[in-house]
This record gives sequence, structure tokens and C-alpha cells, in this order.
Amino acid sequence: MYTHRVQYYETDQMGIVHHSNYIRWFEEARIDWMRHCGISYREMEKQGIIVPVLGVEATYRQMVHFDDLVDIKVTAAKYNGIVLEFCYEIYHQKDGKLCTTGKSRHCFLNKEAKPVSLKKENAVLHQKILTFIGKDVQDPDKKQDS
Repeated sequence: MYTHRVQYYETDQMGIVHHSNYIRWFEEARIDWMRHCGISYREMEKQGIIVPVLGVEATYRQMVHFDDLVDIKVTAAKYNGIVLEFCYEIYHQKDGKLCTTGKSRHCFLNKEAKPVSLKKENAVLHQKILTFIGKDVQDPDKKQDS
């Protein structure tokens, strides 16, 4: 679970978080999720693998305001070796209510923008992703409720 505190600049004239910021939060949480899985965007790029976004969607259920804390649950939902889909759930930390859900789809490409099958070309990365499919990776430094 990734935690984000809403910044003033993320709000609009109505005092609520502007819809575009949720997509940024998805990215923050996704990269954090990958880091906890031992997957580094930086290392992938050094190896010549890029990971563009194919599509993203969000459904807004409840407003979020300046200085609110939200918890973002990230789950790698689908993976076929080339395309990886994440699901997101954003909850108000104060009351646990679900405020936003979303998805993003990504593919693995080489620097020439050709699809890369991780199963064939990077078995270590492929196995790491398979290990964490369907799991919300917790921050080992955060105290978990039992």
C-alpha cells in the first residue's frame, strides 16, 4: 500500500483534487510497488527495455481534498510476458472509504520500439513479475495491522 498526502497544487478551484492527478498517483504507486518487488525502471532502461503506457482509466467515486492522506493499493492483474496490467484502488486514510479505482496497461519494448517478451529475453524480470501477480506488495518498513 502506497500513501500519498494531497498537495495544495493538486487541487482545483473547487478545492478538490483535479482528476489528472490520480493518474500521476497511479504512477507513483506503481513504481513503488515495483521497487518493493525488486524491479527497477532504471535498471530496465539500462538493459534497453522501455515500458510505455498503452492505456489508463480512472473512476472517481468520492472527492479528495488538500492535505488528505490516501492509501493506494496496486495490484498487477494480468501479464502475458509482453503486456502488464495494473489495477488501483485509492482509499481515504481517515475513514477507509474507496474514492477512486483505475487500471493501466503497459508493454515492454526495446529501444527500437519493438515488443520484448520478457519470458524469452529477461527471465529474471519475468519471474519477478510472475511472483507478484495478484498481490498488493506491502512496505516492509510500515507497521501492519494484525
